[in-house]
Amino acid sequence: MAEHVPHAEQPAYPVGLRLAGRRVVVIGGGQVAQRRLPALVAAGADVTLISPSATPSVEAMAESGEITWTRRRYEDGDIADAWYALVATSDADANARASAEAERTKTWCVRSDDAEAATAWTPATGRSDGVTVAVLTGRDPRRSAAVRDAIVEGLRDGTLAAPHHRTRAPFVALVGGGPGDPDLITVRGRRLLAEADVVIADRLGPRDLLDELPPHVEVIDAAKIPYGRFMAQEAINNALIEHAKAGKAVVRLKGGDPYVFGRGMEEAQALAEAGIPCTVVPGISSSISVPSAAGIPVTHRGVAHEFTVVSGHVAPDDPRSLVDWKSLARLRGTLVILMGVDKIGAIAQALITHGKAPDTPLALVQEGTTAAQRRVDATLATVAETVKAQDVRPPAVIVIGDVVAVGTQK
Repeated sequence: MAEHVPHAEQPAYPVGLRLAGRRVVVIGGGQVAQRRLPALVAAGADVTLISPSATPSVEAMAESGEITWTRRRYEDGDIADAWYALVATSDADANARASAEAERTKTWCVRSDDAEAATAWTPATGRSDGVTVAVLTGRDPRRSAAVRDAIVEGLRDGTLAAPHHRTRAPFVALVGGGPGDPDLITVRGRRLLAEADVVIADRLGPRDLLDELPPHVEVIDAAKIPYGRFMAQEAINNALIEHAKAGKAVVRLKGGDPYVFGRGMEEAQALAEAGIPCTVVPGISSSISVPSAAGIPVTHRGVAHEFTVVSGHVAPDDPRSLVDWKSLARLRGTLVILMGVDKIGAIAQALITHGKAPDTPLALVQEGTTAAQRRVDATLATVAETVKAQDVRPPAVIVIGDVVAVGTQK
């Protein structure tokens, strides 16, 4: 006969509950419910909340129809016909009675106030690329969360090897890498980068991430593709198509966001014409992140209620310019100019000519978010000479407006 082991010393049996369309009862509308409800809703559960009050976030979920809210205290019978129950009130007696009902009705029940009295425990859970990681370490939830975080992060950035054992379909992803700091790429972008066979990288993308790629990954430097600017884009398009047709997983790693002066749509259109689907992964645009990194808010209460992002690669007097500089000069908000360092003198003069005050504050943030970041301040009247004197070079984001004087310099 097997020796009896106390319940507290026996490990929990892990299982994944499929709750789609099934009744789940949550008793208590406080912080615990606020944390747990989104996952239950995402699982497709038919959630009934029983509580006389709720946090604003929980109340918003009820108002939007994601959950059904019964505004009263727990009563015997509330857990009837439930597949799963979460008991999380501040009333110990109500928690005990609800837990007892769950025991009688053979409903798996989690208790936030007394894990030992519960029939189920909530693991520390994370997800990455279709994989759900759930960690239980008994009475040490912080350790569970730490283990969970380490595993999920490893899966996301590719440091934890988890090869696909079924055939993986080739893909093309246009990934926005953010403003330059490798930590500012999105989680999805980093995961796709870790799965790539071929990476076609911009010089303004987060270059440090390329060093983390496995040796078999082919890295193509888009900045060195020959035949000049126009043909370079055509060559990039052709490279994307050719590698995709060869069955490779291809990532086009771009700086900032693919669709903010990034020619991402041109690449997506070329792929579509070739019959190749692609995934677009948005990135953090330098137009907002670089000013922020330099201590400049692009909007600020009582100072600027708008911001406008403009490409400065074409001078205001160039017939190819599509920018209405006269209208921009009349705006009271913030003006952010990308790719405009070598044209900033002409841009500043155009804005002044059309009515912008010459003493309008201006900041140039070079190599924003990287270790080489520096900020140079000027005004519309002085910026041309300041750029020369300070040897400001691309890439740099230019911010024009009163917000420049709001923040602290970094």
